Amino acid sequence: MACVSGLVQAQVTIGTADHVVEIKGRLSTYYNQRFLKDGEEDQKKDRFKLRDAQINIEGRVRDIWEYEIQVDFPDLANDGEVDPANPGLMDAYVIYKGFNFMNVKVGYGKLPYSRSSLTPFPYSPYWQRAQIARGDLFSRRDVGVTLFQDFWQSRINVYAGAYTGLGEYSLRGNNDASGGLEYIGRVDFSYPAASKKREIDYVHTPVPLFSVGLNGRYANKKLPEGEEFPEYSQGEYGMSVIDGKKYVYGMDFSVQYQGFSGQFEIHQVRGEPQDPANQLLLGLSSDKTEGYFLAGGYYGQLSYFAKDIKTILSVRYEQLNLNDLADGDSKRFCAALAYQLKGFDAMIKAQYFNVISEEETIDALKWKEQIRVGLTLNL
Repeated sequence: MACVSGLVQAQVTIGTADHVVEIKGRLSTYYNQRFLKDGEEDQKKDRFKLRDAQINIEGRVRDIWEYEIQVDFPDLANDGEVDPANPGLMDAYVIYKGFNFMNVKVGYGKLPYSRSSLTPFPYSPYWQRAQIARGDLFSRRDVGVTLFQDFWQSRINVYAGAYTGLGEYSLRGNNDASGGLEYIGRVDFSYPAASKKREIDYVHTPVPLFSVGLNGRYANKKLPEGEEFPEYSQGEYGMSVIDGKKYVYGMDFSVQYQGFSGQFEIHQVRGEPQDPANQLLLGLSSDKTEGYFLAGGYYGQLSYFAKDIKTILSVRYEQLNLNDLADGDSKRFCAALAYQLKGFDAMIKAQYFNVISEEETIDALKWKEQIRVGLTLNL
């Protein structure tokens, strides 16, 4: 017996009167081609890649308990650094819905921060999220406890939680030597009806549907003298977790109408390293840094779903400043085209990347343009 969950077809459903289990799978693969800068010769990223080979198990017990386990096998092969945009273990949590005033989620999964991060990959025409939301400035998943509740027929959703604070590396076992946790809160509001975490107006909404979200997170992880964070846990830019205090706050906005959809998202990181010589302060004096740095950025995206020809067209502009103590920032333009072979369950997707400018002293790139084409399939 098969059953539909959202737009994704669950191929196998097993159930009794009290307990229902759904088993799904996902496969996605693409070819990537980079156009390098003059003088660059390393073409190792020009390749076919198996992005996803996932199995997902979801269960419900008497509408009181819910659970999910989702594993991506290609990324389990990574023996060191974890890709926060696409880790090996994606979900492993339990939700208790027996309280009237709130639900409780315990385990490992997506954090209630950033609409883009919360939007499932199959519902996007893009192969890659905007840089600001990929998980390099703030983690996308962690182990912890989330309290959440919805109001006014799910138009308002409120989340609050506490987590280990090492993001995807929290799965390795111990916390860092500080023992500090990360605390996250989010509230979003939609009108005139509840809004799902989707980028595309696939139903051609007859009345404009708006959604706005506000979220913030805080961690104080001052390490004892001589201690270090686990290897790789600080991410590509060394700021996923910092030796000191870290504040992150952001806002997201979404609108859908008659097949058109748009998203805007902005985030800022404030880091206060406990060591004035921390590399994130770029060796500058305390008079210039005042003991902190700022990072952040935004993106804006516009899309249209041409239902008659089953095609999605989308463009995105993004800007990112990895450290306000260094000159410059990065700007990128992306465009996406997705053709639906079978709704969102089977799509051919193509994405074009163009680097308009970059922060050369912090994130020097070897390429200027990039094209990615492939297939996504929900099994």
